[in-house]
Amino acid sequence: MTRKLSRLAPLLFVVLCACSALPDKGSVAGENALAVGDGTALDRIVGEAEDANPGRSGFRLVGEGPEALAVRLHTAELAERSIDVQTYIWNADLTGLFLVHTLIAAADRGVRVRLLLDDLDARANNYALAALDQHPNVSVRLFNPVVSRQGALPLVGEWITHGRRLNRRMHNKMWIVDNRIAIGGGRNLGNEYFGASDEANFVDLDLAMVGPVVRKVSVSFDKYWNAGAAYPVALLNAGSINADALQDLREHLVETSTDARSSEYASALRGDNAVQRLIQGDWSLEWTDDYRFVSDDPDKVFRDPSPGVSNVLAALVPALDAAEDSIRIVSPYFVPGPGGTDYLVGHGGRIADVRILTNSLAANDVVAVHGGYSKYRADLLRGGVQLWELKPVPGVDASWFGSSGASLHTKALSMDGNRLFVGSYNLDPRSTSLNCEQGVLVRSEILTAEFEKLFAAQASGDRAWKVTLDEGGLRWSDGSEQFERDPEASAGKRFMAWLTRLLPVEPQL
Repeated sequence: MTRKLSRLAPLLFVVLCACSALPDKGSVAGENALAVGDGTALDRIVGEAEDANPGRSGFRLVGEGPEALAVRLHTAELAERSIDVQTYIWNADLTGLFLVHTLIAAADRGVRVRLLLDDLDARANNYALAALDQHPNVSVRLFNPVVSRQGALPLVGEWITHGRRLNRRMHNKMWIVDNRIAIGGGRNLGNEYFGASDEANFVDLDLAMVGPVVRKVSVSFDKYWNAGAAYPVALLNAGSINADALQDLREHLVETSTDARSSEYASALRGDNAVQRLIQGDWSLEWTDDYRFVSDDPDKVFRDPSPGVSNVLAALVPALDAAEDSIRIVSPYFVPGPGGTDYLVGHGGRIADVRILTNSLAANDVVAVHGGYSKYRADLLRGGVQLWELKPVPGVDASWFGSSGASLHTKALSMDGNRLFVGSYNLDPRSTSLNCEQGVLVRSEILTAEFEKLFAAQASGDRAWKVTLDEGGLRWSDGSEQFERDPEASAGKRFMAWLTRLLPVEPQL
């Protein structure tokens, strides 16, 4: 009998997981962004700039890690009405927790704070997020959550029984303060996204925005906040969080904030010229009325996977079709597939200046993605597309403005020196058909020139290898050394990338 039960245990476990269901959302009220006014500091600062630029929005590229963190912290400190944060990953590390500390301080002043996180990463910090939700001015919602809130086995069981749903994620990133300023792009929230990690950091890029575009961003946030896939964290943790949880979190954050203020990174942050310019109000913006903010429908997670469900791709294709002289693409996870390869090769034959920067195998933190990409390198090169792959070398200036780093995370592209896209969207099947994404397409020669200057710097020989094709096969060169196979990649990485090329997993990459 005992043996029979032991054999049945795995089956019973799967059956129990299959029976698990998300709670009823019938009582969850819809909420929308608070309207702009004229009474907050940001109303006055940004409002004056908007009045001087009627009908236009202001944009600024934010590449430096310290500046990207500072603009979030400083705007949170200025907030008097609302803060809305949407993110895929929020690490419980030095910068991640210091951001939470700053948001609680804003909530204590009466600011309404809404936090919308994808649950794939958030589940690991479930109880801290549930405790944060206990604050009367803070609301936390989780996108496409799992039912179980702790333990590895229940999570595995849900992936076995509900994997088709759980495979669809919210990859959007946005930080909105007082409905007056927004910061969005490729960055998640955590040390490696702000150049603060002692190990590898990501090369990343945001757009800071003011003007009417911010209200469009807020409309998108509200759609996700009120979507069928967004659940209040308290609803998922009914009865498991007590009144002391928030106080315990506060005490932990006080310790963290002390550590953050005394860290070497905080010293660098205080001494950064770009940060000082921001604090003093000398922060240049490029104003234009020719822009488009685009985000996927949050119900994308319930639809059958296909390129047709991507609003972001639908916005990018006409812009790429209109290119006449040049295209620059930065995509850390780049898997063009047969259709995308043919599309880019068509441009390469017509324009003759199509350049792509992605991660090398040695720098890629998702080896399977590199395996998917590597199938198309030779065809792209034969079709006139130029390829560069970022080096992983720690200590080399591998971020846009000089922070040390080892892996590319920027998602951006430019066309003809006058149009620029910055967002969360990778050129891969997952971003197109599975995940929810967003981004901003803006016409500006100044912003595009800044981006293309950064592209050139990252594609230089000290930071990347240029990939070429001759009769002997692929070659990698930085101008001083040449390689005949993926440089500096371990045998294990090469094997996993090779195996991915053989397996039918490309639609998941």
